[in-house]
Amino acid sequence: MSTPQASSGEAYWKANLRIIIIHLVIWAFVSYFCGIILRPLLAGIPVGGSDLGFWFAQQGSMFIFIAQIFIYAAQIGKLDRQFDVHED
Repeated sequence: MSTPQASSGEAYWKANLRIIIIHLVIWAFVSYFCGIILRPLLAGIPVGGSDLGFWFAQQGSMFIFIAQIFIYAAQIGKLDRQFDVHED
């Protein structure tokens, strides 16, 4: 029989893993799919003196990864406050 605290810990880690998996899927999609697989399809769309395929492969994925860091930190902070495991 599990205690309420144990089930709360399990729920916290389940929610934490869900956030991590979502961010890993976004990371893989942007870096692999948009930067490599879709590169030829995006090549005809001009962006900043180059084409969108090159931009995603070289720069766009980095901007998205940096944005993901801030989004992830905000999501985990919210999750920590929700489960009362935050540090203030």
